[in-house]
Amino acid sequence: MTVIPDAADAFASVTNPWLQGAFAPVFDERDDHDLEVTGHLPGGLRGSFLRNGPNALFPPLGGYHLFDGDGMIHGLTFDGDGGASYANRWIRSAGLEAEIAAGGALFGGLTDFRLPPDDVFATVGPMKNTANTHVVRHAGRILALMEAAPPTELTADLATVGEHRFGGALQGPMTAHPKVDPRTGEMVFFGTSPFPPHLRIHGASADGTLTWTTEVDLPGSVMMHDFVITETRVVVFDLPAVLDVDAMLTGGTGIYWAPERGARIGVLERGAPGSTIRWIEVDPFWVFHFMNAFDDGDAIEVVGCRSTQLNTSFDGSEVDADVRPMLYRWRIDPVAGTFTEHQLDDRPTDFPRINDQRAGRTNRYGYSGHSTGWADDEPPFDGVIKHDFSSGTTATHLYGPDTVCGEAVFTPDPAGAERADGGDEDRGWLLNFVHDLSTDRSSVVVLDAATLEEAARVHLPRRVPFGFHGSFLA
Repeated sequence: MTVIPDAADAFASVTNPWLQGAFAPVFDERDDHDLEVTGHLPGGLRGSFLRNGPNALFPPLGGYHLFDGDGMIHGLTFDGDGGASYANRWIRSAGLEAEIAAGGALFGGLTDFRLPPDDVFATVGPMKNTANTHVVRHAGRILALMEAAPPTELTADLATVGEHRFGGALQGPMTAHPKVDPRTGEMVFFGTSPFPPHLRIHGASADGTLTWTTEVDLPGSVMMHDFVITETRVVVFDLPAVLDVDAMLTGGTGIYWAPERGARIGVLERGAPGSTIRWIEVDPFWVFHFMNAFDDGDAIEVVGCRSTQLNTSFDGSEVDADVRPMLYRWRIDPVAGTFTEHQLDDRPTDFPRINDQRAGRTNRYGYSGHSTGWADDEPPFDGVIKHDFSSGTTATHLYGPDTVCGEAVFTPDPAGAERADGGDEDRGWLLNFVHDLSTDRSSVVVLDAATLEEAARVHLPRRVPFGFHGSFLA
């Protein structure tokens, strides 16, 4: 076990809510085996469940947003014989290594942007690649992601290799939410930039080669967190969460909601020139995360978590409760130039996931976070909602009293080959990091995805802070 000396003491006087309670960082890197298990771990569950999230190593120089924290991967490995082990590692970015050498924070954040010292700026750049948002595997590479930087490659034991630029072919950053076509293995992703071109869309083949890149003209820089693909097309949402670099550099709010800018949805054939994108103007709304999309003739059906406006602030101000996201379906027809939307559920939710073998295709089932008391921009999930889009019904599982959880990740049962009619789409398990506030201990809970019954609970040796997104690596 590696412990960072005096790190916890340095945070003793920090009062920022994103650095307290379930969000407070941890300060050791562990390897724990033969963990206590309640219930029975399924034999088909063999592999590693990796979950990424923010875990600041040093107190911030000034203001701090949850999105600022240094990336930390928490991994639970299932041996397939009923046993499990846990490990966690900081993502050792060049910026974090510079801060470790200096003994303190050198970079500002989204709510209080500051350039690092000149010598660090010259070697690292103006910002730190925290790689704190998601972790995926493609073409045998494990990639930790944040949307403002290139991906960071990790080894199987979670050690940091360094930034991965697809052999030098990748220009600019990579979204934290790439999409992988389950039939071809192609990974489609985008990158946004505060400087023209503001949007690039890319495709990487199943062997990890960047095979195409196209530039899409935007009127200005925006925060674009997620997007969707279908079997043939890419759909991007140009929504008015403005990214204002000039404001950031002069001490102002760098990301803010500007509905007067307008909003639009763009549809592009996969791999086609950006100049051929078809735009549809819409009334402004906001989406952090989409669930899925699929082609329906000329039209495209999209499901995601819609807010009336950007539902987090970057200046420390509170966000009204009426901007909580809820599940919506949109129908977009780029040929007719039409757009309709329909609310699917009236409960606040986010972190939607599906069986990834249905990505870009019709899916019957989806899963998203359940919240008993979501009242502001802190997402206090305590369970998971299973959505059956065929029957129009839902089912809910709560993890227990006084608990908070993150994103439920679907893991298919390798013994159940999916039928063409989708009948086995929910044959598998939902994995989630769950924290008990009363005991200050965490666990990974395994649910049967078909029934939402708890199959097993792996008790972790320590608290795991609230995090973002993850993947199961079979």
